[in-house]
Amino acid sequence: MSFEHRTVLLHEAVDALAIQPDGLYVDGTFGRGGHSRLILSRLGPSGRLVSFDKDPAAIAEAQTIADPRFTIVHDGFRTLAQSLDDLGIQQINGLLLDLGVSSPQLDDGSRGFSFRFDAPLDMRMDTTRGITAADWLNSADEKDIAEVVRDYGEERFAKQVAAAIVARRLEQPFSTTRELAAVVATAVRTREPGQDPATRTFQAVRIFINRELEELALILPQALSRLVPGGRLSVIAFHSLEDRIVKRFVQDASKNDLPDRLPVRAADIPEPPLKPVGKPIRASKDEVDANPRARSAILRVAERTGAPA
Repeated sequence: MSFEHRTVLLHEAVDALAIQPDGLYVDGTFGRGGHSRLILSRLGPSGRLVSFDKDPAAIAEAQTIADPRFTIVHDGFRTLAQSLDDLGIQQINGLLLDLGVSSPQLDDGSRGFSFRFDAPLDMRMDTTRGITAADWLNSADEKDIAEVVRDYGEERFAKQVAAAIVARRLEQPFSTTRELAAVVATAVRTREPGQDPATRTFQAVRIFINRELEELALILPQALSRLVPGGRLSVIAFHSLEDRIVKRFVQDASKNDLPDRLPVRAADIPEPPLKPVGKPIRASKDEVDANPRARSAILRVAERTGAPA
């Protein structure tokens, strides 16, 4: 099946990389190739792009690109360092991360990401490995379910949702998205106007099943160690949990290690390994009007300095 995909902050995220024609770049989430194709268009004959994705559908799309400068890796971007080593690559000029779930994944009901369709409750980005959402919900402790829904979905009715899930599975195990959405609706007493009661729970389970926040926390230090001086990190986040991790990492890596109030001359202050570039960028009104899913997107950019990581 074919699903329309509009790449969010396409030019802004690629422009932020300040691409050098002979540089080596990494696209951590190929998706349907919007960012990757634009990067390739700006590279010269000696440039190179390595893209990662866990989704077999994305890998199939990537294999349609017949370009010797392009390499696709079927894995999550958490494997950046090892995968680059396997390819004989030590350093890169830029890394782009487009986080979260893509439009084709949401719009393909068979993937189980959305409560808009009645489909198998899967939610795995990589359908070739790992536990499905249904398997986890049918076996996890009530306390663990509540913690996931609370921490990853920021759901204030997390305890009630977990209790309802456990009560329902005693009668019949979960197998479809609509079953989960219906149970969550009985436990969430109020919700923001226009938002389905199951929205936060579905987000939480998806993030947990795919280890999205853990992967993000793992990739950022690897990026810092692999970027050349002047290399850029360009990250698009779609919800506060992702953006908070990126923001704090950039803030921490942009500080020097001197104790507070230590009397040191400005010339003697060591340079931190990373520096933010500009202010966070959000999608324009025109882009949001054309693609409502861009509304929550936020782009943060940082540049590697010459200081040790």
